[in-house]
Amino acid sequence: MMRSRSLVWSFNYAIQGIVYTLRTQRNMRIHVGAALGALLAALIFRVDRMGLVAIVFAVALVFVAELANTALEAAVDLATDTFEPLAKTAKDVAAGAVLVSAVNAIVIAFLVLFEPVRGVTQGGLTWVESAPAGLTVISLGVLVLVVLVLKAASREGSFLHGGWPSGHTAIAFGAATALGYITGSASALVLAFFIASLVAQSRVESEAHTIPQVLLGGLLGVLIVTAVFQLFFV
Repeated sequence: MMRSRSLVWSFNYAIQGIVYTLRTQRNMRIHVGAALGALLAALIFRVDRMGLVAIVFAVALVFVAELANTALEAAVDLATDTFEPLAKTAKDVAAGAVLVSAVNAIVIAFLVLFEPVRGVTQGGLTWVESAPAGLTVISLGVLVLVVLVLKAASREGSFLHGGWPSGHTAIAFGAATALGYITGSASALVLAFFIASLVAQSRVESEAHTIPQVLLGGLLGVLIVTAVFQLFFV
C-alpha cells in the first residue's frame, strides 16, 4: 500500500511540476500552443504514421527541455543570492538546449507538413501570369494605414512596438500573401507564410506583443491584401 501510494504521489508531483511550468513560464505556454497547432495540422492534412511520430517526438523533446530548464533555473536561484558567472553559464546553456529543441521541432514540422499544405494550397490558389508590383505596394500601403488606425484607436504601444495589432506580423503576412498571388506558386506561399510565422513568434518571444495581438496582425495582413487583389486585379 505504501509503495502504491508512493507511486501515485510521484505522478502527482510530476504533474504539479508541469502545471507550475505552464503557470510561470511564458515560453512553455507558447510551446504548448505551437504543439497543439502542429498536431491539429497533422490531423487535418492526414499526415502518415511516421510523420505523426516525428512531430510527437519533437514536441515531447521541447517539453522535456523546457521542464529541465525551469528546474535548473529554480535550483540555481536557490543556490545563489548574488550574480555568479557560472550560474549565468548554467542558465544560458539550459536555455540553449531549449532553443535547439525548438528549432528542431520547427524543422521537423515544416518537413512533415510542407507537402500536404502545399498540395491543398495549390488547389485553392489563383494563378496569375504577371506580377502587378504597383498593386502589391498599394495593398501593403492600405495594410499599414489600417494598422496605424487600429493602433491609434487602441491607444496602446507604437507602430513598431506593442499595441493592437502587431504591425510587423501584419506586414509579414501581407507580403507573404502578395507573394503568393504574384508568383501563383503554392510552394512560395507556404514558404512565405512559414517565414512570416517566425516573425510573429519573434514578436511574442521579445514580449513586444501578446499572442492575440500577433494573431490579429497576421489575419489582417492576409485579409486586406487578399481583398485588394480580388477587387482590383484584372
